Amino acid sequence: MLKKIFSVLKKVIYSSFLIYGYNMVAAPLNLIIPLNLITVGLVMLLGFPSLISLIIILSLVF
Repeated sequence: MLKKIFSVLKKVIYSSFLIYGYNMVAAPLNLIIPLNLITVGLVMLLGFPSLISLIIILSLVF
């Protein structure tokens, strides 16, 4: 039980740092993905490809 909690917590922290790192790199280009529960949840569940799809959606819509 405790291993599952630590595993989920580790995924949440990893995905939030991944989005934060992308935002730091893409800030001059004004392509910032908001750091909220939906985006962190998507990156946590689907991994790095979901971050790429969020970037593509952001660039197509805006």
